[in-house]
Amino acid sequence: MTAPEPRHRDAIAAGRTALGIEFGSTRIKACLVDADDPATVLAVGIHDWENEYVDRRWTYSLESVWSGLQAAYAGLVADAEERHGVRPTTFGAIGVSAMMHGYLAFDANGELLVPFRTWRNTSTGPAAAELTAAFGVNIPLRWSIAHLHQAVIDDEPHIPQLDTFTTLAGYVHWKLTGRAVLGVGDASGMFPIDPATKTYDAELLRRYAALDSAQGIDLPALLPEVLVAGEDAGSLTSDGAALLDPSGALQPGIPFCPPEGDAGTGMVATGSVAPRTGNVSAGTSIFAMVVLEHPLRSVHHELDLVTTPAGDLVAMVHCNNGASELAGWAGLFRRFAEAAGAPLSTDDVYETLFREALSGEADAGGLVAYNHLAGEPIAGLPEGRPLVVRTPDSRLTLANFVRAQLYSVFGTLALGMRVLADEGVSLDRMLAHGGMFRTAGVAQRFLAGALDAPVSVAETASEGGAWGIAVLAAYRATSGSTDNADRDDTVGTDRADTPYPTDGTDRADRADGTDSTDSTASTALDAYLRHRVFGGFAFETVTPHPDDVAGFARFLERYQSGLEAERAAITALPVEGASA
Repeated sequence: MTAPEPRHRDAIAAGRTALGIEFGSTRIKACLVDADDPATVLAVGIHDWENEYVDRRWTYSLESVWSGLQAAYAGLVADAEERHGVRPTTFGAIGVSAMMHGYLAFDANGELLVPFRTWRNTSTGPAAAELTAAFGVNIPLRWSIAHLHQAVIDDEPHIPQLDTFTTLAGYVHWKLTGRAVLGVGDASGMFPIDPATKTYDAELLRRYAALDSAQGIDLPALLPEVLVAGEDAGSLTSDGAALLDPSGALQPGIPFCPPEGDAGTGMVATGSVAPRTGNVSAGTSIFAMVVLEHPLRSVHHELDLVTTPAGDLVAMVHCNNGASELAGWAGLFRRFAEAAGAPLSTDDVYETLFREALSGEADAGGLVAYNHLAGEPIAGLPEGRPLVVRTPDSRLTLANFVRAQLYSVFGTLALGMRVLADEGVSLDRMLAHGGMFRTAGVAQRFLAGALDAPVSVAETASEGGAWGIAVLAAYRATSGSTDNADRDDTVGTDRADTPYPTDGTDRADRADGTDSTDSTASTALDAYLRHRVFGGFAFETVTPHPDDVAGFARFLERYQSGLEAERAAITALPVEGASA
């Protein structure tokens, strides 16, 4: 084992670190970074978990939230001791992030009123439609306000007892600090945000109060307080320290950054918080985020309008189904290798399959795959039925099969991105992150073909949102009690100022004379990321190959036509054992 570096050991012992914890759909991950150099990951801890489908709703139990959090934290502490010879007992700051949206409803005593309804649930159609019409803003099915309003429409018995509702990140933060707050990015998936005030849109709150179906609901009193990146979000209480670390070693009083959603941490993890930047995050779900220069002209059901952690407007193409079906097939092939007497690790299985896909035909040989385990609003599917479909003249080979599976991860995303293109939205760069990009030059290449745009991957592509929220915690530790506008973001370790992959135009000094980063908060966060985090990072950029672009276009045409088969499968093949 490599001897520990004294500076890293000293940083951990002195608490000059930042801890990020993210609740992903299949994994809870804790990530510890050097607060002075957030690009340096000091330790990690991981706990796998899965959602449950109970009474036709996707959920996680609160017991699994806390047991998983404690396991991930304990793993991080053990990793720090193994790598650096010291167990952390304090940190410079802590941050919590999680999958966005959904519905966690509590009474005045802090008791959960109904099981956690996650973002995967698509049972809020009537509410989402009514709110979209009333607001003139797209309200997707998974948004927290859609879940609340559906419960109001359905006259659910818990509504009279409702005292507050929040997201998963907001809930965990609340229990650790005692403060019911949300980062603006996560809050923007609960209710629309006004980018000028960086809090809930006051006009839309008034429109909600005017709805006949919402009488008696004091929505502003139910929503968490909104904070932007760098602001004080409370500190770890004694009860919170015991929840996070039952051993009792962790000290209370540690500052917290605002809790954020996985979209916001994905933007931070790719340095994509300034206008004309974007990122794709691939996991159980897959989504693209594009920071806007101007509001969109029209309302589109394919697009959410959310914000960066600094409060700037973002167009989000969110697909409920990402790489889970691909992971299922990888598990099948891993078991086949074991049965054949040639066992492979999960990473080796992915590497083998991804490399094989490169030799497949550009359009996957006529094969079509659908990765829909859950409903997919962009595709008009209320439920999911994974399918592989081919015609008699399709070429069924392993390479084509795997390429079709990879294409299916990007299929619905491509439909939404075409809407953005029609709106005239411009991008300087698109970065990708998530575990499926660890195999260099495969998923990244196919994504470039699907988007017909260059795609860059940084060396932290597989670290994901846990690292992103750790960076936001480091940003909070750097800011201290000072206002963002007054902070010198060059204090501390200034990494080599190697530019991001761009079109050559500096975001702060465009050829047209405009400054697209006129928001103080966004300028401060963007400068922090450029100088303190990403300055010395290596980026690998892949430009789209014409054959991949044309091949994916043919695949997508069949994909859209075949959605009728998906709809028929939903009707013909109901989920067994699910109650109505």
